[in-house]
Amino acid sequence: MRTVSGGEVAGILVAVFWAILVSFLAVALARLAQTLKATTKLVADVTDQAVPLLADASTAVRSAQTQIERVDAIASDVQEVTSNASALSSTVASTFGGPLVKVAAFGYGVRRALGGRDEATPAKTPRRTVIVGRTVPAARRGKRKKD
Repeated sequence: MRTVSGGEVAGILVAVFWAILVSFLAVALARLAQTLKATTKLVADVTDQAVPLLADASTAVRSAQTQIERVDAIASDVQEVTSNASALSSTVASTFGGPLVKVAAFGYGVRRALGGRDEATPAKTPRRTVIVGRTVPAARRGKRKKD
């Protein structure tokens, strides 16, 4: 029988160690390949779903831009109408405002003049104001007329 030397035993141990290490690396690489395959499928699915969503988003943005242009046109029309109404009101105020004020003042003056000449009507007595819940000061109580 032949005896095994220490170098041969060390060589066998190194070979077994390398075999175990290669086996673990092979298993790790197989799992990494599965993970990469699943990731590739996931990216492909996301891409397939994202393209129609991006197309829909692009359509929505175009529609929103069209609506914004319409609203902008409406706002400019409203601003033009507002400025026209302001100009019209100032024109009416300057055209009719002065003469109407003069006519009203003249009518008031005529009423006062005609009302002051009529001596047959008795002078009105001043009206008394009654405030509920308020007491009259003592100085004014004595000045009341007794009926």
